[in-house]
Amino acid sequence: MGDAPMTVCVCGDVMLGRGVDQILPHPGDPTLRESYIHDARAYVDLAEVAHGPLARPVDFSWPWGEALPVLDEVAPAARVINLETGVTRSDDFAPGKEVHYRMNPANLPCLTAARPDVCVLANNHVMDFGRDGLAETLDALDGAGLRTAGAGADAAAARHPAVVPAEGGRRILVFSLGMPSSGIPRSWAATAEHGGVALVAEPTTDAAAELAARVAEMKQPGDLAVASVHWGPNWGYGVARAETAFAHTLLDGAVDLVHGHSAHHPRGLEAYRGKLMIHGCGDFIDDYEGITGYEQYRDDLRLLFFVSLDPGTGRLHELRIVPFQAWQLRLRRPAQPDVQWLRRLLDRIADGFGPCVVSGPAGTLTLRPV
Repeated sequence: MGDAPMTVCVCGDVMLGRGVDQILPHPGDPTLRESYIHDARAYVDLAEVAHGPLARPVDFSWPWGEALPVLDEVAPAARVINLETGVTRSDDFAPGKEVHYRMNPANLPCLTAARPDVCVLANNHVMDFGRDGLAETLDALDGAGLRTAGAGADAAAARHPAVVPAEGGRRILVFSLGMPSSGIPRSWAATAEHGGVALVAEPTTDAAAELAARVAEMKQPGDLAVASVHWGPNWGYGVARAETAFAHTLLDGAVDLVHGHSAHHPRGLEAYRGKLMIHGCGDFIDDYEGITGYEQYRDDLRLLFFVSLDPGTGRLHELRIVPFQAWQLRLRRPAQPDVQWLRRLLDRIADGFGPCVVSGPAGTLTLRPV
């Protein structure tokens, strides 16, 4: 009889900057350099127009809302998030970017409220305030006792995985990388001389094979390996063939789970040769309420993925997805019609699974490979 499955929790983009930062106990400088909005508090105003007034400041746990008791109930072996904001007081706005995210380091208790085991950082906002802003971000996260992957003081540090101890002496290794297709400037790549992100220029087979080899070199018997990849456009369900081939190469190697993110809504997921590829988890926390134009994607619905894997082989046992809805810059459980909309969506964009099953009054979505 084999070991019991090990559960890894992953979600998409966690954006605690801009409007979210402004409702927390220690709002930072609200100055923005966007085309139409120049004050981060305007995003709070939009959310209030959509869903009613907020009594500010909220407590640090507010943005996570009803996700926190779910995390505590399931108690996964590792919690992995894509932290898509700088944690800095820097005013060094990165040139050539339309949107910049930063949260006041004094608001870090908002992040630690969810007790993430790993914050992956290879994304297109972690350096919105330059290399000094990145250095401050890394120092702040380290000072809060948070593991990071995907960005560092040099290329070696950016490429090194976060290592999460697990039961029985096992480990969960989390490798983080990003691609220009998500909007990461190529100049942000970490080098031997300066800090930056772990950037992969293109989703080529050679690049995937190089990463798979690094994973295999570090992996020990009983370990699980996660490749967290920031890639692709903000909107749309189409998945580039090269990106799928990149993920397949990783899963054919020593990687057990591909955790993709970048788009503001969920994208395709696949059970491939017994392992799981999530091409895009969608946003999890942001300040997008009240912004219109892409309603067909239902980006107000947010997903928390609980991936149960066999610790010996990395094979997928079960995928449970808990849905939430953004409301007043907080996560709440959605209504049943919204859950059924998500069920139909997952049946359409998931490959290699049986039909999506909805269970319980809270509407957990369960997928099992076929």
